[in-house]
Amino acid sequence: MNLLFITTSLPYPPNTGGAIRAHGIIEGLRLAGHTIHLICFHDEIPPSDLGITIHPVPSFQRKKLDRLKTLAFTRQADIAGRFYSDAFTQKLTDLLKNQPFDLIQFEGIEAVCYLPLAKKIQPHAKLVFDTFNAEYMLQRNIFDIDRQSLKRLPMAMYSYAQIGRIKRYERDMCGLADAVIAVSEEDAVLLRPLCDADKVHVVPSGIWVKPYLQAPPPIDMHQPSIVFTGKMDYRPNIDAMLWFADDILPLIRAKMPNVHLYIVGQQPHPRLDRLKADDQIIITGKVESVIPYLYGGTAYIAPLRMGSGTRLKLLEAMACGCAITATTLAASGLRGAKSAMIIADDAPIFAKAVLNVLENPSKREEMGYSAQGYARRKYDWSAILPNLLKVYGALGLKG
Repeated sequence: MNLLFITTSLPYPPNTGGAIRAHGIIEGLRLAGHTIHLICFHDEIPPSDLGITIHPVPSFQRKKLDRLKTLAFTRQADIAGRFYSDAFTQKLTDLLKNQPFDLIQFEGIEAVCYLPLAKKIQPHAKLVFDTFNAEYMLQRNIFDIDRQSLKRLPMAMYSYAQIGRIKRYERDMCGLADAVIAVSEEDAVLLRPLCDADKVHVVPSGIWVKPYLQAPPPIDMHQPSIVFTGKMDYRPNIDAMLWFADDILPLIRAKMPNVHLYIVGQQPHPRLDRLKADDQIIITGKVESVIPYLYGGTAYIAPLRMGSGTRLKLLEAMACGCAITATTLAASGLRGAKSAMIIADDAPIFAKAVLNVLENPSKREEMGYSAQGYARRKYDWSAILPNLLKVYGALGLKG
């Protein structure tokens, strides 16, 4: 098949959740012998040895004034225009007019704004919307958390204003697509009422497990250590770390005062700056690889209170044999894998669970072994990609 993928950034290397998913799908299909084209925002000359054809478009940043005008004077979802540019539209138009595709796949809600254009120019191509999240529910979760803080009330009201707009936008895009992919059954339940339920399919997120199985050279980390990984300008990750640092970490330190917290991920938001005053909290910023931290940490945490979809950070931690404590929301989408981690949803119980992991080497080893085995069996891309090919087959495509 001749396939076109539309992403908002180049998923090489795969260093964020969305990039990990797009990279896994594209690489799996490439290895299966399909011809892959990728159009994305990218400011440098892309690598030429990836085995796919890349069509880069210079990146741009939408002006804050334009976003405010959209909020005040339209009913359009902010996210619908976040990555819409004239340059991308022109490049995509030229590509579609000169190259017929069997299937065009839009990776995430920020890329699906180009679906109507693709449908207009290539009406016979099959169009697939890979959702990443049920975005309207993500905004509702963010609103429910942010409204509890007076300082966060303006952002809570922004999220509240977006819920209905995003739901309408998701309904429109799901309706135009030939197939809609949810990353979990939980998300599929939220998306099916927005369109023909039969067009919504579940294809979980995964990782290529093999690179995670071999321990890297050790790095210098204070012990005992608690590790969190993620893109640190993402609101659910920011909230997770502030909640953990303010409400959970003090309870852990009351019994284990020498514990250190490592927040590992690119683009730390200014809201995290106040944590830098604590010399036992290390905010790394961008790192070449999270794997040394996953192997070097004593315990891994995912105290997420916002979000939907599948947390790829958890799959990475599982593949590295980490002992994980997570909220129910963080573990959603990982059916069956919850037995390989401790689930806790309020601060005292979460703190007790993390202490249990920190204080018991045998428990850490048992949990890590279980988590790694589950990742290998269920969440390697080799086990997941057949599900995607079934979706394509249901659209009448073969290969």
